[in-house]
Amino acid sequence: MSKPSAKQEIDQLIEKIEYYNEQYYQNSISEISDYEFDVLLKKLEKLEQEYPEFRYSYSPTLRVGGSITKNFPTFVHKYPMLSLSNTYSEQELQDFDKRVAKGLGGEPFEYICELKFDGVAISITYENGILTRAVTRGDGTKGDEITNNARTIKSLPLRLKDHFNLPQIFEVRGEVFMPRDVFLKLNEERIAAGEAALANPRNTASGTLKMQDASIVASRQLDCFLYGLLSDDDIVETHEEAVLWLEKMGLNVSPTWKKCADISEVMDYIHYWEKERLKLPLDTDGIVIKVNRYAQQKRLGFTAKSPRWAISYKYKAENTSTRLLGITYQVGRTGAITPVAELEPIQLAGTTVKRASLHNANEISRLDIRVGDFVFVEKGGEIIPKVTGVDLEARDPALQKLEYISHCPECGTALVRKEGEAVHYCPNSLGCPPQIKGRIQHFIHRNAMDIDSLGERTIAMLYEKGLVKNVADLYRLKYDDIYALEGFKEQSTRNLLDGIEASKNMPFANVLFALGIRYVGKTVAEKLVFAFGNIDRLMTAGLAELCDVPEIGDRIAESLVDFFSDGENRALIEDLKNSGLQFSASQMQKVLDSEALQGKSFVISGVFKTMSREELQKKITDNGGKLLSGISGNVNYLVAGENMGPAKLEKAKKLNVNIISEEDFLNLLKN
Repeated sequence: MSKPSAKQEIDQLIEKIEYYNEQYYQNSISEISDYEFDVLLKKLEKLEQEYPEFRYSYSPTLRVGGSITKNFPTFVHKYPMLSLSNTYSEQELQDFDKRVAKGLGGEPFEYICELKFDGVAISITYENGILTRAVTRGDGTKGDEITNNARTIKSLPLRLKDHFNLPQIFEVRGEVFMPRDVFLKLNEERIAAGEAALANPRNTASGTLKMQDASIVASRQLDCFLYGLLSDDDIVETHEEAVLWLEKMGLNVSPTWKKCADISEVMDYIHYWEKERLKLPLDTDGIVIKVNRYAQQKRLGFTAKSPRWAISYKYKAENTSTRLLGITYQVGRTGAITPVAELEPIQLAGTTVKRASLHNANEISRLDIRVGDFVFVEKGGEIIPKVTGVDLEARDPALQKLEYISHCPECGTALVRKEGEAVHYCPNSLGCPPQIKGRIQHFIHRNAMDIDSLGERTIAMLYEKGLVKNVADLYRLKYDDIYALEGFKEQSTRNLLDGIEASKNMPFANVLFALGIRYVGKTVAEKLVFAFGNIDRLMTAGLAELCDVPEIGDRIAESLVDFFSDGENRALIEDLKNSGLQFSASQMQKVLDSEALQGKSFVISGVFKTMSREELQKKITDNGGKLLSGISGNVNYLVAGENMGPAKLEKAKKLNVNIISEEDFLNLLKN
């Protein structure tokens, strides 16, 4: 076959397959059998192998996966993916409606109502009608690029209809989800194979999108509904027009949306879907209400966290009753004891529930819960459902009142409970097995030392063989220690040793977070590193000096002083120092770009045109400036972007804080 003939046949096959895909996924019509469809796909795949120069980025063969993505690069959203404010109250919806009416000065307006699907928010970029990028929501300003995995979603067009007559570039927003029947089947297969069942469809969809092997992603049969359109071109003027435009382009839009003339029609929509949504093939947890016209959305604007023109109404979580068979107690890495209800299995929110959180001793006492009781269980978006009450009418009078445990279920040490805290702790941090293993698991985490070749199972084996009793022992492991473990061969042993060695280059902030000091998360660790610079200064800091650091309160300061006053902890730090870990910011952090902002404190708020919030924050710290989170008399400059919160602006004016724009900031930096 000549090259021109091959190209022509490939083009024709792609058009045929795209057509059958659209008929099946958009119109629910099966024009050909699965076998006939597979024959076309295999023919296309064979031709692409013979003529790889004609394998296009929109080829349907990409849907079967096969590509491996080792790392998912971070991508800054051109248009921020803001979260919505939530409510469970119909009265608050009425209040929202009044605020919208007031904000529009009595001008007529309409709403669009859409079901809030319980999935993973995603942004898809199309260039010249071809899917070029897919990015998760992340923190709203940046997310992970998962393009190869997104291409495996069969209902998501890789090339749009009328692709010759589209804006050059635009984004669509939507929700990736795992259909309920696919999730249940997947769990059946896992249980049959002796693997643990997955928690729920939403978390499974999220985890699937971050898998390295796209062929496994393809096998998970994810689906996607699109509901948003963003472009620098004025394609449409209303959200209704946007949804209809998406449908016209062949994108998968849920038919459950509706335009409502007023808030009473919104309420009708909410009441209708409260029960009807349970018949859908995917999980939903509420309704999204948006002002229809974009010009009106723009006039209403944003608060610091969410748009004023939209709100999410959430249905109350499903609640059902089952028998409490027993209570087990889990020990976390900090020694915190969590009681867990062991339940007679029930179906709840599409999954089988056997366990539910009881939180702490106070909650058990409040509920007056007893083994053998019938309890009410709720799953309000949590991975582990919670017990919300006891059916006292069904209680057997012979049931005994529950006594909370007094000793650690793992090591037998007497539990302690700090004044003012609800949680019991096992104080045996150096000898309690789950605490030791939990601290090591925390230490290797991606946001800490990022030793991705070391997992929970390997940590357990190393601990059981006495090779690792604390995190410093990881740096003493030898080739023969690891090679002798079950499942390890030469390459996997080398990978683990290389991963441990590479972790020595992680910056001080990661090391500090990895130590697992109570209340010291990643952000707090970064602030402490910025304030003290090295571990020696931090270890000798007193309560007052620690509390001078922005956002470090009494609780965090006391926890730090307690940790560093412990001789065992100080010995551990010395051990890690000797292993080559970074305990000084100057060891790994680059020299400041300049000292132009030295001694100046900044707060940033809003959305910026030429850079993301993270880029702006980096410019401030790289040039000697200090970042603060809230407006106070210590702030020199408020860098104000678009749609910033009015309360922050008003407070800055009252305190005579210099309010500058993004352009002003860049000029300040330049001068």
